Amino acid sequence: MPPVLGVLRRVALAPSLAAVGFRKRGFPASAHDLESIPQSVVCGFEWGIEARRPWEVERRLSMVDPELRGFAFEGATMAYTVRDAMAAGRGHRTRDLLAGPGAPHIFLAYIGIGFAMARLPRVLWKKVLPDLPPSPYHPTMSWFAVDGYGFDRAYFHTRKWVDRQYRPRPYPWAGDKDYFLRAVDHGIGRALWFIHGAEPGPVADAVRRFDPARQADLWSGVGLAATFAGGCTAQGLAGLCDEAGGHRPEVALGAVLAVKARHHSGHVPPHVVASLAALTGLTVAEAVDLADRTEVPFDTPGPVPPYERWRGRIRESFVAATEPTAS
Repeated sequence: MPPVLGVLRRVALAPSLAAVGFRKRGFPASAHDLESIPQSVVCGFEWGIEARRPWEVERRLSMVDPELRGFAFEGATMAYTVRDAMAAGRGHRTRDLLAGPGAPHIFLAYIGIGFAMARLPRVLWKKVLPDLPPSPYHPTMSWFAVDGYGFDRAYFHTRKWVDRQYRPRPYPWAGDKDYFLRAVDHGIGRALWFIHGAEPGPVADAVRRFDPARQADLWSGVGLAATFAGGCTAQGLAGLCDEAGGHRPEVALGAVLAVKARHHSGHVPPHVVASLAALTGLTVAEAVDLADRTEVPFDTPGPVPPYERWRGRIRESFVAATEPTAS
């Protein structure tokens, strides 16, 4: 391996396959299949950090099973983000990936950018988001990068970020530092699904130990992970809805975002269809339509980012559906 890539590996502090495993992290092994997700991310990172030519990475990514391919793109994007950030602004691997073969996986690619942020000094964060043509997803959904940052910190530093409920300093992502901590909590909520082995009871207990002001955002992350990653039966997901109580619309919001991301990638696994039905009562087509018709353009002015207004419109559709009708 060329020396510069060895330096990049050390800077990135990439975990090994064993390091992301549930046993190593001290998580319950009840949802063994979930381990293949962080392991796929690690594989994508290894390919992206070591390969001399992008086509080698793209070829390897194309051979990953469709259900896990997005996670491998997540890891490759993480690697490319690190390489670009260390290239003093001259790197364009991340942009080329997201504008090319990574475009269907842009939701997870943003999360990969967040994983890189967790390993880079903040002074380099302003360089990590590539310049892509505006779309319904860029830069609106780039808040998934902050989500990814929160997930990474909670997954690898659970005692600090989950048990002690640490909160980082705000950062003006997309020019809005006030929303930064909320987006971090979306990622922490997703991490709770993995940390507790997709067991609804322990996941719900973990959410309830947080400050009540943070719980809505955590629940949306739980709903996204429960749908996108799976690992739980329909009966268990029904119990998750009961546990969420008044935050059930946030769980449904997460589920819709998960399905939108899966649908955009071109592959919706059967477990995603089943999870969506259990958490929202919607079909995939209905969930995608809901996400599409509630879209908020990225340049729409307002007190909160367009991303949160988009989320809010989706959430409100479930609030309205659960409100009692007047007799």
